[in-house]
Amino acid sequence: MLAPSIVNISSSLVYRKLFSVGKNTCKFYSSQMSPRICIVGSGPAGFYAAQHLLKALPNAVIDMYEKLPVPFGLVRYGVAPDHPEVKNVINSFTKTASHSNFNFVGNVNLGVDVLFRDLKNAYHGIVLAYGCSEEKKLGIKGEDKTLSARRFVGWYNGLPDDKDLKINLDSEEVLIIGQGNVAIDVARIILTPLDILKKTDITAYALEILSKSKVKKVNLVGRRGPLQVAFTIKEFREMTKLPGVNTLIKPSDLAGLEDILPDLPRPRKRLTELLLKTAQCEQSGDGKVFCPSFFLKPYEIVFDNNIKGVKFNLNVVKDNLKGIVESTNNFKEIPCNMCISSVGYKGVKIDSDVPFNDETGTVNTQLGVYGSGWISTGPVGVILSTMNNAFQQASLLANDIQTKKINVEEKKQGYESIKKILVKKGVQVVSFEGWRKIDKVEIEKGEKVGKPREKIVDIEEMLKIGGE
Repeated sequence: MLAPSIVNISSSLVYRKLFSVGKNTCKFYSSQMSPRICIVGSGPAGFYAAQHLLKALPNAVIDMYEKLPVPFGLVRYGVAPDHPEVKNVINSFTKTASHSNFNFVGNVNLGVDVLFRDLKNAYHGIVLAYGCSEEKKLGIKGEDKTLSARRFVGWYNGLPDDKDLKINLDSEEVLIIGQGNVAIDVARIILTPLDILKKTDITAYALEILSKSKVKKVNLVGRRGPLQVAFTIKEFREMTKLPGVNTLIKPSDLAGLEDILPDLPRPRKRLTELLLKTAQCEQSGDGKVFCPSFFLKPYEIVFDNNIKGVKFNLNVVKDNLKGIVESTNNFKEIPCNMCISSVGYKGVKIDSDVPFNDETGTVNTQLGVYGSGWISTGPVGVILSTMNNAFQQASLLANDIQTKKINVEEKKQGYESIKKILVKKGVQVVSFEGWRKIDKVEIEKGEKVGKPREKIVDIEEMLKIGGE
């Protein structure tokens, strides 16, 4: 279906003319009958929901609100800089943002600049897609001395909130608690040769700190066994092929796995085979070291003025397949001067009126209000699973409109109403055209130093370039 065009039918009423090319037919919708929908969050969960809604409800007007002046959420600020292929979804999202019924409104913070009840008054449907921004806690002594992986990722990716983070890479060993893809991303960025990172969109200040790094070993520690690691085979294989880095795994940590390989699902079987192969490979005596370790439960962070190490309970296996372990009274201390916690995220209630489950950290879907992505499911899966959930939630909203459970004949002003609030509060917004200006400047800056882009990390600078 072609993008809608606006034509004057009479002086008192404007209609949208929509052409269905395949059937060579056209339909007319009153602009006053158009569903007004807003999406909060401009990451994959938000854009995939918008894509589906624009197809399912071709006369809907969709406004997307984003806390930052720039779009794309975790694609911009979560995907590792050395994984540019994952960021190709931005091309699809940009096409969505170019739709005549779509409006990007950046630099608007729900719960601060605009309240949830304001959105309820202005829109027929609300999709909350703002993700999970709070890290889970270890619950151990000295935890406040650790650094969250979420913030470390934000630091090297140019998230404005994390640009001034103090990163200490002055010691030889770094310890990461957690064994998911984010944990491996962090380990890889720390250990990757600088010549490789210089060709990515990693921030200039991160490159400077990494260029002075004294780190020779990164420990990646989990409380359960190799069958329960959350990283994927693709991520782990990258580590085994990282130039100048040896991957070391204690063969004793993999004891008994060969016997149960035939019983494993194919993806887990392939990953386990690679772990076994890696443990058996001879490693060179020089270079940096990546060391996945298992059956270690964090007990306390050892420190005086600075971190000295992490003390762990030694766990024993009760059921390898199910990942059931039991802590012993035996302990092990691993030295480090920097400990990064990567044990997961949870969603937060960003406005007191948002329908929310505090226990699960997720939005409660109800008529007219829908969650999309991690704020709907919890922090699980990758972009593909986020897309599937976004499509599912957008389908629920579209169906509620199509079956008239939501009354779209009730007049809603959408952004026209919200804009009055923002103007009154003096909030400077950024449109998608404003983002294009920021994007152009970043690319130009990157070209000067041989990078795909040099991200702008200061919000005031973003607003100066792209603000309205």
